[in-house]
Amino acid sequence: MCPIRMERSEAAVRVVLEFIEAYNRRDVPGMMSLVSNDCVFEDPSPGPKGTVYAGREAVSRYWQDFFRGSSRGHITVEEIFGFSYRCVMRWECERVDAAGNQSHVRGVDLYQVKEGSICERLSYIKA
Repeated sequence: MCPIRMERSEAAVRVVLEFIEAYNRRDVPGMMSLVSNDCVFEDPSPGPKGTVYAGREAVSRYWQDFFRGSSRGHITVEEIFGFSYRCVMRWECERVDAAGNQSHVRGVDLYQVKEGSICERLSYIKA
């Protein structure tokens, strides 16, 4: 792989890891600082096709609503790698909702990062 592609791959991985760190802090402004204005986020629920959120405002609202419905949550990155503008992350998430119900889910997210910002996140979960 040429050095330029490696730099893009490493940069994409770094941006995604920063995004996950902000997620674990429940820091929506921090997450949104890493997202492009024309971003597209695909949430895996409801199954089987999920829901698509397009644009910074819609994605920000999604995360605000998501954190309101979850009193605690933490993503552990199990594996992450990049290729050019793409990044693939296998993860595990432990959550406790507002009612105190615990849940555990594993999944894979496919990211596209351009010019230092996440412009696409497609999320798949293992039920």
